[in-house]
This record gives sequence, C-alpha cells and structure tokens, in this order.
Amino acid sequence: MSYQGPDFDVPQPERPGRLRRGLLTVALAALVPGALLGWLVYEAVGDPGGSDTAARPSASGSPSGSEGPLLPPYPGQDDKGGGSSPTRKPSAPAVSGPLRGKVVVVDPGHNPGNFRHTAEINRPVDIGTNRKECDTTGTSTNAGYSEARFTLDVAHRLRALLEAQGATVKLTHDGDSPAWGPCVDERARIGNDAHADAAVSIHADGAASGDRGFHVILPGAVHSGSADTRPIVSASRDLGERIAGNFVRVTGEAPSNYLGGGTGLVTRRDLGGLNLSTVPKVFIECGNMRDSKDAASLTSGAWRQKAAQGISEGIVSFLRGS
Repeated sequence: MSYQGPDFDVPQPERPGRLRRGLLTVALAALVPGALLGWLVYEAVGDPGGSDTAARPSASGSPSGSEGPLLPPYPGQDDKGGGSSPTRKPSAPAVSGPLRGKVVVVDPGHNPGNFRHTAEINRPVDIGTNRKECDTTGTSTNAGYSEARFTLDVAHRLRALLEAQGATVKLTHDGDSPAWGPCVDERARIGNDAHADAAVSIHADGAASGDRGFHVILPGAVHSGSADTRPIVSASRDLGERIAGNFVRVTGEAPSNYLGGGTGLVTRRDLGGLNLSTVPKVFIECGNMRDSKDAASLTSGAWRQKAAQGISEGIVSFLRGS
C-alpha cells in the first residue's frame, strides 16, 4: 500500500549520516557463515510461494498469485492487521544456537483470505490514538501477485532461518488459520503475550510506479489511550536500523526514493500494530509492488530468500547486541 498524505513523520535530519555509517559498518562486518546458512535454508525451503510470476495455475485452476479476484491497488489503506484470534502453530523445537531462549514474533502483513471477509476487516478497532479498520486486503503487483502471499512466503523463510539459529518463532497467522486477520490490535497482543524479544511485521508497498525501494517503519513516541510506545522507541529504532542495514547488504535493494529522505527509515504514530506493542517492533515494506522493477524482485523466489536473510541477520544482530 502507499503512504500518501501527512500520515507519516519524516525522520530527524541527523539520521541519514548515522544510517549510512551504520550500513557501511554492517556491510564490512558481514559473515560468510550467515550467507551459507541462508543458502542451506533456501535449498530446504525451496520456493513455496511460486517462482518468478503469479500466473502459474494452481490445483484449483485459478492463478496461483491471486486468492480469488486480482487485487487492485489500495493507495489509501496503510495499516496492517486483520480479524479473529489465530490458532497459533507451534514453533519447531529450539535447537542449540546463538538465539536459543530468544522469542521472535513474525507478522505476515494482511491475510490471503481477507478479501472474502470485507465486513470483518472493515470493523474499526482501537489503536490507542484513535480507531481504525481491523485490517485491509493489501496490495498486489500489476500481474496479480498479492502482498498477502508475498508476506507469508517471506515469513516462512524467515522463520526457518531464525529457528536454525535456535530462536523460538511465532507467526501471528499462517495463511490458513485464521481465515482472515487477525486485527491490528490482536497482532500487537500476540507479540506482547509472547514477551517477544523482537517483533517484525512484513509488508510490500503499493505506491505509484517509479517509486522504488524498501523502508522500515519505526514506532514514534505515543502516549494516548491504551497506547504507550515510549518504553520501546529506542530499542525499536535499534532493531530497525540493523534490519535496514542488513537488508541493503543482502538484497541490494536501495532505500526508498519516495519516503525517509534516503535513510530507509520512516517514523509513524498511526499504526495500531506499533502503537499497541510493548515489545521492540518494526514494520518493513520490502519494495513497491506497483513498480515493475521492484515487482520483478518481489515475485522472485530467490530474491525473497535474500529478503528473509537480510531481515534475519538484522534480528540476529539486534538480539546479540553486536
């Protein structure tokens, strides 16, 4: 989805230099074992989201990239969530590794079934500062590869990478359960109830063609109603900067050319998934699905593996404090 209008806060001007220095430092500190681990996991996971297009027929006879009708762009819809409480699938047993004992919540944006439940996802929920719709359907590429399908595929790859390092990983939903949602307030609550050491919500944008690149959304300082992000703002920024730096290095995707002033970081105070979080949490918009060049990356299984690797290495860096 796109972020048009005054619903975002431009990062402070001193940040660009700091992030560029951070990106260079992370790039120089890249470890070969991390890349090897990513390749091994990719070989194991394969390309469950399909290969480089969304047009391959599924078993049901419909295009595998569209869960029903092709989704139109939703430039005005910019929160991330959805409906009922999920039946959480257990994480694989933790193995020995540097993240043993750490809990990570991965939130795949939207849900492939949302478009069948418009009444439910349009229901307003409390996000602390005001009320907002429970969820949206998300956006899609011009060829119909949906954001919900993209986010779930990257989430599965990310889960495999983190579990291989010993982390306990919880998904807010797993595509088929629940059938829609969960709502933005519930997505935040899942991370809070898990006492997550880090939480990441995965998305792809739906901005105008020509708008390219990724950006990481950080929580702003909010103290209103049921929302109080002040305890997590600093840690969330640290998490976001580490993810941004590693995402650049691993994927080669440039920071957004339309938001964030070239830093790849945007601060917002209007997203329930961030406002209601009591654990360090960020969103990442991995690219713009409505731009043909970004879409070519987002629909590539090999690139999605790199995206998961970049996010994973940012989380590992944050949790290890290195």
